[in-house]
Amino acid sequence: MIKRILTALLLTASLAAAQPPIVTILKAMQDNVSINTDVRAMVSMTQQKVDQGTKLFEMAYYRRDRDDAFLIAFAAPESEKGNGYLRVEDNFWMYRVNTRTFQHINRDESIGGSDAKGEDFETRRLTELYQGETDAAGKEIIAADKLGSIPVWRFQIKAKVADVSYPFRTLWVRQDNLLSLKQLSYSSSRTLMNTAYYLKYTQVLGKYVPIEQMFIDEFEKGNKTIVKISGIVTGKLDDKIFTKAYLENLSN
Repeated sequence: MIKRILTALLLTASLAAAQPPIVTILKAMQDNVSINTDVRAMVSMTQQKVDQGTKLFEMAYYRRDRDDAFLIAFAAPESEKGNGYLRVEDNFWMYRVNTRTFQHINRDESIGGSDAKGEDFETRRLTELYQGETDAAGKEIIAADKLGSIPVWRFQIKAKVADVSYPFRTLWVRQDNLLSLKQLSYSSSRTLMNTAYYLKYTQVLGKYVPIEQMFIDEFEKGNKTIVKISGIVTGKLDDKIFTKAYLENLSN
């Protein structure tokens, strides 16, 4: 563990000295946030919609490390209590307590009608999903920039696989520690759909966890969601948690 952390720190320091290839940044970003153990936490989402006002969601979140399975169980508001989501391997289900039914949905389904999506709760490796985008001359689209007063690398990536919510993204990543600060997400037609800000990180087992994020809906102006994570606990979780039966029993 100590050797891995030192290696990551040395890599981060070397990247800050000169403009690196995009794939090298993506690999460092992965290592920064890869907690190699099961995790449970509480998640709150404050959703603001122009036509509906503000709504607060509270939920329990469980993630199994070996296969990136996760379960989300809503505790609030009352209209959502008992509802939830379960992802195991290639299957992603939405559970509705009022009908006691599971519906198979896509990874890009919004969570509780918010601007957060199923893939925002996953830890799939960036290098498996995206690659650096190049210009007409074949040169990677990356530049040194600043976000406020913070030196960043600003670069563009495109999807390598079909099952992502957004096939094109622009990222602003800190030069000193290779943490993401901002992302613009685009549709296949290059329409800006979503802006994400990573507002606050904490360290868990020597890795970084984004504990406060803001997602802004650029398609339906005025809509946004703020996600906050608290009560993070690491350690082996019982496999029975990642089953339909467990999610259904939580609502009893």
